[in-house]
Amino acid sequence: MDYGHTIRGVRHNFANLGELMARATPFRSGDALAGVAAASAEERVAAQYALADVPLRQFLDDLLIPYETDEVTRLIVDTHDAGAFAPIASLTVGEFRDWLLSADATADRLQGIAPGLMPEMVAAVSKLMRIQDLIQVAARVRVITRFRTTVGLPGRLSTRLQPNHPTDDAAGIAASLLDGLLLESGDAVIGINPVSDNPATVSRLLRLLEMVRERYEIPTQSCMLAHITTQIAAIELGAPLDLLFQSIAGTEAANTSFGVNLALLKEGQDAAQALDRGGICADGIRGRNLMYFETGQGSALSANAHYGTNGTRIDQQTLEARAYAVARHFEPMLVNTVVGFIGPEYLFDGKQITRAALEDHFCGKLLGLPMGCDVCYTNHAEADQDDMDAMLTLLGTAGVNYIMGVPGADDIMLNYQSTSFHDALYLRQLLKLRPAPEFESWLSGEGFDRLRRDSDTAGGTLDALLERRLLA
Repeated sequence: MDYGHTIRGVRHNFANLGELMARATPFRSGDALAGVAAASAEERVAAQYALADVPLRQFLDDLLIPYETDEVTRLIVDTHDAGAFAPIASLTVGEFRDWLLSADATADRLQGIAPGLMPEMVAAVSKLMRIQDLIQVAARVRVITRFRTTVGLPGRLSTRLQPNHPTDDAAGIAASLLDGLLLESGDAVIGINPVSDNPATVSRLLRLLEMVRERYEIPTQSCMLAHITTQIAAIELGAPLDLLFQSIAGTEAANTSFGVNLALLKEGQDAAQALDRGGICADGIRGRNLMYFETGQGSALSANAHYGTNGTRIDQQTLEARAYAVARHFEPMLVNTVVGFIGPEYLFDGKQITRAALEDHFCGKLLGLPMGCDVCYTNHAEADQDDMDAMLTLLGTAGVNYIMGVPGADDIMLNYQSTSFHDALYLRQLLKLRPAPEFESWLSGEGFDRLRRDSDTAGGTLDALLERRLLA
């Protein structure tokens, strides 16, 4: 197929589909760093016009990354559902955009086509959409998952309580944990990024979380964001592991740089499922979604793993969407785009971070994933908390499943800025959203009252509470 478009008498030609996709992408620093960004606004518009005319079927025939050399591509092709794809199979990318924005694209129909969508298709259509388009379509899609709480229901917003500490100190972690729980955070997961990636530390911290959860009868799930092999080893040590975490990317080579592949992810999933720790949720269904994946635009580029067919360099947003194919295969509880964490080399400022967040959320939801977002930036990016407030509000209107809850929005272990417990309360109040139903019931029950009473009887001093109750 010829990829090109003429503007004002000038023909813009693109060598292949991968190059076309890259040139059509709204500008971001990572694509410029990789040498794949459009050279001008005119070239970008020409690429978007050309991309709009590409049939969706073309993505089945013109693979951006070879089937023979990449297991992610093989997963995408081998699991493609032709029946689910059939209702939109005759459309071009531009026609698909028009359909998505029409009244015909109901929640049920969007859910029905999800197994038939390749990540490259949703990445392509996102490149043609404005911010409001990304929000409008994503807001129609609800992806519901369950472990001990039900996440993703309409009218709900969940949070990951993130009580990280720079030395894995139990008292420091417990302080943040208590702060978050009292501010109604933690219904998606209580997840710690440990400094020390070893099974003993992971086991110790998981037992701390389990002790708190059991004492106060908290309907939530815990997670330790260590490497999957460390978590498997912790399971073998008898650790009370709920959700199994791993960072993933959109190419086999990038996942190899993370020390993972599809077989290892399956091994970890099987090990966690064998523990059978899910609960009966509010609707009477037993929770069985137990994988937690994190992603971010630029991860493949940072690993020099962004090459496709014939050496074509693939843009970072398309590769991010391909990571969602990996996640989808394992029916996760949570998927989190840590959108501004990799740094300004990939997303330079608040404008680029916001656009990327809404693209990721849109693409993940269309592919059937329970998308959350770490509304965040690094301190050397051209962004500030005003940018995060705007992004947070936009994601809330788009129906994001969950966000992060970090004390003061400042993660002192990972050294980046995120969202606070108070930010989640703001968004819930503004948009009239509520926590997960199981957690909401807990907030008005005996367990939460006991937590508050323990705090009161400790004289209001956190150190005394931790010494007496949490670290005994």
